[in-house]
Amino acid sequence: MMTFKNIKQGFVIAGLMLLAACGGSVFEKGDSAPRNPPDLSSIPDAVPKAERIRPQNQKSYVVFGRRYYPMPTNAGYREKGIASWYGKKFHGRDTATGEPYDMYRMTAAHKTLPLPSYAEVTNLANGRKIVVRVNDRGPFHGGRIIDLSYAAATKLGIIGRGTGQVEVKAINATDYTVTQSRPQPPAAAVKVAATGQTGYDAQRIGPGVYLQVGTFSSIGRAEDLKDKLAGHLDETVFLMPVYRPQGALYRVRVGPLVSVEASEAMAAKLKSIGVADSHAVVE
Repeated sequence: MMTFKNIKQGFVIAGLMLLAACGGSVFEKGDSAPRNPPDLSSIPDAVPKAERIRPQNQKSYVVFGRRYYPMPTNAGYREKGIASWYGKKFHGRDTATGEPYDMYRMTAAHKTLPLPSYAEVTNLANGRKIVVRVNDRGPFHGGRIIDLSYAAATKLGIIGRGTGQVEVKAINATDYTVTQSRPQPPAAAVKVAATGQTGYDAQRIGPGVYLQVGTFSSIGRAEDLKDKLAGHLDETVFLMPVYRPQGALYRVRVGPLVSVEASEAMAAKLKSIGVADSHAVVE
């Protein structure tokens, strides 16, 4: 006989299966790199081409209690933030577009870009650039803005640390010219940025990492949150105004923070004092 507990467990399992079907990067626990990966240096970037946006991937969806609204177009999208990657655990599983995830292809997951679409990703620590085809949803962890395939993360130089500071710029076939001779830093520099095996921390090079904890149209409400946080934190809390024709917005930020890991630790600390909705930005 099926009890209420059995029914509840069934709903939980069904929910987890639905999330898994939304894209491989929803869950990260237990993921890893392949044991004996092939040489990925010769894998070419994704080549942007005109593709029909799939209507089934343009509907809003909910993950971990938060609703996401896919963009109708990728035109003008450009954002700096934290990139992560996903690999062996999801190899062969369906992506959000229904295509099998191949960790050796130049692909990526994004929460709201149209599927499929293309993006140029720049590692802000070492200057390397790649082009990926976005065919999956994610990442849903720690304020990260894009999840790269194992191959893409390797070429970008973030495998060793697991995350990196990047800029993501949407591109399309009509306005992007593939340049085969695009200059790249020497291999030694890429190794340094990927592994951190020198006297400095590669994650601390380049733009600063900040944690954005709220955006308000009222400067009074923004100041109230800033003052509240300042009483709990040693780090600087400040307002970042954004001026628009329809009125100003006031972003409350914490930082700069010394690394990606520091931003994740700060997010956990903020959650413990009641500020659950924060995300990392790189500027």
